[in-house]
Amino acid sequence: MGTKPRCEFISWNRTYQWARQLAINIRATGFKPDVIVAIARGGYVPARILCDFLNIYKLASIRIVHYGAGGRMKKSARLSSPLNVDVGGLRVLVVDDLIDTGLTLRIALDHIRSFGAAEVKSAALLYKKGAVCEPDYYIRKVIKWRWIIFPWAVMEDLSEFIRRMDILPATPQEAEVRIKKEYSVKVPKKILEDVYQLMK
Repeated sequence: MGTKPRCEFISWNRTYQWARQLAINIRATGFKPDVIVAIARGGYVPARILCDFLNIYKLASIRIVHYGAGGRMKKSARLSSPLNVDVGGLRVLVVDDLIDTGLTLRIALDHIRSFGAAEVKSAALLYKKGAVCEPDYYIRKVIKWRWIIFPWAVMEDLSEFIRRMDILPATPQEAEVRIKKEYSVKVPKKILEDVYQLMK
């Protein structure tokens, strides 16, 4: 990945609708999880929405570190916060926002299966072509690689992109033009105004 990846901005509404459709798709297969495990941090929001749609109260999380802000990849994916609930004999749904390389999902599934879960399935909003591990459920397959800017990571991603620019844009309006030109993505002006107010 280059220093200025092509990006796609995802709205809160689209995220919610994708999570809703994901829940419908999961229900249609007859799989009824006892517990949902979110992969932190990207999986938190979709996992919570799925809990609501699937009427699941038990929500846990694990953390696997692979990417930093603005698409900066770490040398390797590693488990940094293991599972701290008993899933022995339970049906588990592992949730992330997207599957990029697939390494994070592979580590998550191996880790959770080691606890003796009866069945483990995985879900994500997006799944990128070429990932080494494919989720059981997803809404869209991303064929042409791009960095996905989800609404729960918009401040950290955009502020990182702005900081990387050779000459820092003086205003949100200038940043809007530069981000569109350099990262091939249109970001709402109000969001960039928030970025400028909060990144100081």
